[in-house]
Amino acid sequence: MEKKKPRVYSDEFRRQAVQLAKDVGNVSKAAKQLGIPEASLYAWRAGQRGTKTVSQVGTLDPGSEAEENKRLRREVAELKKVNHILKAAAAIFTRDHLS
Repeated sequence: MEKKKPRVYSDEFRRQAVQLAKDVGNVSKAAKQLGIPEASLYAWRAGQRGTKTVSQVGTLDPGSEAEENKRLRREVAELKKVNHILKAAAAIFTRDHLS
């Protein structure tokens, strides 16, 4: 069985694909229109935002690593707040349902 070669996309194509996803408002639709995997489009979009992919995290310089840690701590704090709100809402709805 012959091994498939990974497709290589130009930087310009990647930028245009991410822009299309923004314009369409849906990564899945944009990926389907372009005939590319959704995962690729999500990764390109994350790369443009400055989010590091798993393979890139090991190559961070110490200053960038500190900034990334700071950003992740803020994100974790925000997610904890959202989680707390959702738990409270679920408790309220459950209580109303049982009454």
